[in-house]
Amino acid sequence: MRKITVSSFITLDGVVQAPGGPDEDPSDGFKYGGWSAPFGDEVSGNVMQKQMERADLLLGRKTFEIFEAYWPQHADYWPGVNEVTKYALSNTIKKSDWQNSVILTSVEDIEKLKNSEGPDIKVWGSSKLVQLLLKHDLVDEFRLNVYPVVLGKGKKLFDDGAFPRTFKLIESHVTTTGVIMTNYQRAGDVETGTIGA
Repeated sequence: MRKITVSSFITLDGVVQAPGGPDEDPSDGFKYGGWSAPFGDEVSGNVMQKQMERADLLLGRKTFEIFEAYWPQHADYWPGVNEVTKYALSNTIKKSDWQNSVILTSVEDIEKLKNSEGPDIKVWGSSKLVQLLLKHDLVDEFRLNVYPVVLGKGKKLFDDGAFPRTFKLIESHVTTTGVIMTNYQRAGDVETGTIGA
């Protein structure tokens, strides 16, 4: 079975839309594209190298289209990104010229992929896809980079449909600019109790 890891840049209020630049995803009038850029430092650069280690990619349609247009010409910044298999969940994309791209059309396709042999799978961006994975209990690990920013609007990582699960913090780093870079692995069912009892 292949592990599915969700990697995301996220604000304090849960926004994940367009962290990389103003033109990345201006949909719905989003005007804060590039909100993560001012927070880069050596610590985040080192952690990002680990987060970008080679793995197959599973992407939603919008993120796939952004990556497909950018990474073939910028692979020096992400070694191996063009060689790994890129899986895109979409009912509108029929094929891609980006090498090693495969189009999936359903949750069942993702479940088959997860249960197949091969390298682990990383999800970047793709908020709607992440919500779908959480609804079907398919996320094994989170790598969340939490930025000290509140935007008030934009696409969110989490919604009300997630399957209840606990996760265990196995690694964390705090950058000089206040970004908390975390790694959470699936731990089990949610337990409840009474504080102070």
